[in-house]
Amino acid sequence: MPISTGRGSEPAWSRDGSELFYRDGDKMLAVEIATEPTFTAGRPRVLFEGSYAGSPGAGLANYDVSRDGRFLMLVPEDRGAGTETIIVVKNWFEELKARVPTP
Repeated sequence: MPISTGRGSEPAWSRDGSELFYRDGDKMLAVEIATEPTFTAGRPRVLFEGSYAGSPGAGLANYDVSRDGRFLMLVPEDRGAGTETIIVVKNWFEELKARVPTP
């Protein structure tokens, strides 16, 4: 059963499995999914639009959805250049303990 009515890519399940998220160009869409009594999929709805970094390939999602429902996505530094920057902080917990002493 097709879920996307367009050219959907980068699928990812919601934490509770009740929705399937995917991208169609600059649009992020969601489809409600039910598995009981049989598999059914609702109509796709646009959640938001924007220029975000795409998947490097293999159809993998280049985003994640936090437990509170926020989308975590890469925004190109220069939206026209196609380059992204990720800052990784190693040992952040130790730095936090040094900066915020506990009583």
